[in-house]
Amino acid sequence: MPPHRLSIAGLADSDLCAVLRLSGELDQASEKFFMDTLAVALDAGRRHIILDVTALTFCDSRGLNCLLALHWLLRRRAGDLKLAGVGRRLAALLEHSGSTALFSAHTSVGQALRSLPEPARPHWPPPAERSTDEGVSPPA
Repeated sequence: MPPHRLSIAGLADSDLCAVLRLSGELDQASEKFFMDTLAVALDAGRRHIILDVTALTFCDSRGLNCLLALHWLLRRRAGDLKLAGVGRRLAALLEHSGSTALFSAHTSVGQALRSLPEPARPHWPPPAERSTDEGVSPPA
C-alpha cells in the first residue's frame, strides 16, 4: 500500500493534452507521486494538462506547491494547467494564497477542453469501456 492517499487516473489524452482525475489527498505524502506521475505526461509531450479535481478531498500548502510547479513547467512549454470541478476547500486555498489568477478553473472537464485550441483537444467524453461478451458497459 502506498504511503499516500492520492490516486491519479488518465481519462483522455491527445498528442498535446492529458486529462487526469485526482482522487484523495494532495499533500506532502503524495507530492513525489504526483510530480513523478505528471512528469510522464510532460515527457510524452503533453503541453496542456486538465486536472479533474472533483474527487480531491484534501489539498494543503504542499499540494498547492505541486500545482504551482506544474503550472510553471507547463507555461515554460507554452502550455497551461486547467482545473475542473474545483470544490469549496480548494477554491478557498487558491483564494487565500493569492493563486486564483494563475489557474484556469472550470466547472467541468468538457468546459476546460472547450477552452483549448481544437487540435489539442482529446475526444471527450471518452468512449465507455465495453464488455467483450455483451457489447455493453459494465455495471458501475
